[in-house]
Amino acid sequence: MALNWFKFAAPASFYPLAGRLIPVFWVLTASTLLIGLYWGFFQTPDQLGGSNPQKDYYRIIFIHVPSAWMSMWLYVVMAIWAAVGLVFKTRLSFMMANAIAPTGAIFTFLALWTGAFWGRPSWGTYWDWDPRLTTELILFFMYIGYIALHAAIDDVRRADRAAALLAIVGLVMVPLIFWSVNCPDPNQCAALHQRSDLTKIEGNILFSMLMITFAFWMYSFATTLMRLRGSILLRESDSTWVQEVVRREARQ
Repeated sequence: MALNWFKFAAPASFYPLAGRLIPVFWVLTASTLLIGLYWGFFQTPDQLGGSNPQKDYYRIIFIHVPSAWMSMWLYVVMAIWAAVGLVFKTRLSFMMANAIAPTGAIFTFLALWTGAFWGRPSWGTYWDWDPRLTTELILFFMYIGYIALHAAIDDVRRADRAAALLAIVGLVMVPLIFWSVNCPDPNQCAALHQRSDLTKIEGNILFSMLMITFAFWMYSFATTLMRLRGSILLRESDSTWVQEVVRREARQ
């Protein structure tokens, strides 16, 4: 018998499913993160080659690069859920977008923070108004703006719509971040930041980065679903099924 996925659009159906998935995502987070960190610190070269060889501090990229990838990916997913909520008027879509935002903000901050530690030995400065750094900083402000706008409006439905519109408008930042250092003509990219080219990365380094990226991806699922379950209980607190869940969990 085919599984009816549409039934999980209802908060009452999605809540228990999320509860079963969260432990799985935490296990995958811990296992792949340990593998990725081990491989990055013990199975990769002591020095990153190239025209400007970099010593052990280059290992910052094992956290920095996955964080930067996740910051953009999560914003796209957040904006998609926000758009789905606007088009189909689904409460769960708005709640999903709202649950993603804090995790996206965390990864964006982590990308900026680790990038500053990379920049000091590489470029001689913690910060430069490089196109990639500046656009990533604006993305961080978009996350914070989304969270702040949603919290500032008392009416939940109005808050959902206003924050969703802001998220969709801010989506323009994702291609800007990518093309800030990956424009077709390298001479037109006046940036300190290196171009993104996975084909030139040493195999062990790439494996470590991809494993940590997967770990961060699983972490995003786990934290988003945990936050989403809390939002469901809060917004549906007057529902009979929520009251039954609260009583059942109180007895346990």
